[in-house]
Amino acid sequence: MKRKFFAIASFLILLITGTAISQPKIYGSGGSEMIFSFAQIDHNGNAGQNIMRWSPVFNSEGYFNVDFAKSFGLFTGLGIRNVGFIDDKYDPDNTGIKKKFRTYNLGIPVGLKLGNLQNFFLFGGYEIEFPFHYKEKTFLNGQKQDVKISDWFSSRVPTYYNTVFAGVQFPYGFTLKFKYYFTGFFNENFTETVNGVQGKPYEGYKVNIFYFSLSFDLFSNPITSEFHSTSEKKPAKVY
Repeated sequence: MKRKFFAIASFLILLITGTAISQPKIYGSGGSEMIFSFAQIDHNGNAGQNIMRWSPVFNSEGYFNVDFAKSFGLFTGLGIRNVGFIDDKYDPDNTGIKKKFRTYNLGIPVGLKLGNLQNFFLFGGYEIEFPFHYKEKTFLNGQKQDVKISDWFSSRVPTYYNTVFAGVQFPYGFTLKFKYYFTGFFNENFTETVNGVQGKPYEGYKVNIFYFSLSFDLFSNPITSEFHSTSEKKPAKVY
């Protein structure tokens, strides 16, 4: 693990030091995501039946950008993200049961940008996400049940999620991103007591979420649109 870390760090240092630039551009940017999420489900040997989940709201993020040249930059920041999945076949013995799960997460990304940073470029990196609110809903034959779980800082899910992401920003600021969660959605060791019986409701429920998202102008410098202009200022005429 340490070797991989040092290899990545060395690669980034070479990129930075190999870029001829007089002064980096430092600025803030941000926006929101429209998320289309899916899940890989293994429920004690049963594949489940995943349905696409659309979450257009409460997905906001802000970035701190350091652009070392017209074609290379780094970024970090903070984000609030609404992430979850729908299992339309939660109980293989009762196909009428459907479950919806989601968490609100606080994310801290670290990534890099490569390409024409004012037109078309690729970006990617790592993000750690800390879930701070959990919700679980149950449906029976399409009818929402009164049983609902809504917890702050719930131990039903891990303390944090390890994720990776990659994307592309097209001309005029349209952004497409893909993200994968290496950490399973649930804390399989979570224990609860129901009617005097202690059990682990998520044991063997292995779920890894991935999603595609659409956004606009996530990395645009709001101060100036003339970053790294190729034209040089002409000296003032002296009369």
